Amino acid sequence: MKKIINTTKAPAPIGPYNQAILSDGTLYVSGQIPLDPATGKLISGDIKKETRKVMENLQAILTEAEMTFENVVKSSIFLKDMNQFTEINEVYGSYFKPETAPARETIEVANLPKFVNVEISVIAVEEKIY
Repeated sequence: MKKIINTTKAPAPIGPYNQAILSDGTLYVSGQIPLDPATGKLISGDIKKETRKVMENLQAILTEAEMTFENVVKSSIFLKDMNQFTEINEVYGSYFKPETAPARETIEVANLPKFVNVEISVIAVEEKIY
């Protein structure tokens, strides 16, 4: 059985999808962009601030599902410019402990929703990772 996870502390979906789906102990979180849920405005102009907002949005969804970044087992980072990898990675990495960091891929793409510079999705499991 699947459970829909939505919170007002993360941006509302901009299409026919939900923020996350919990199914059999696995949480599938839709890609998050640097959209401020309180104002509906995009954060732009500073890739570190953009990435931080993306991570805050992910954190809000994880919290709604009673999970943390410790539960994340897989992430996907989509970025518009691979030259910004180091800055994105620095912010992203601050949310994980090195010994429990998830598997991940980072992909440069031509465009993203609302023409943002970064989008990140995660998969998490209910059990705490040791």
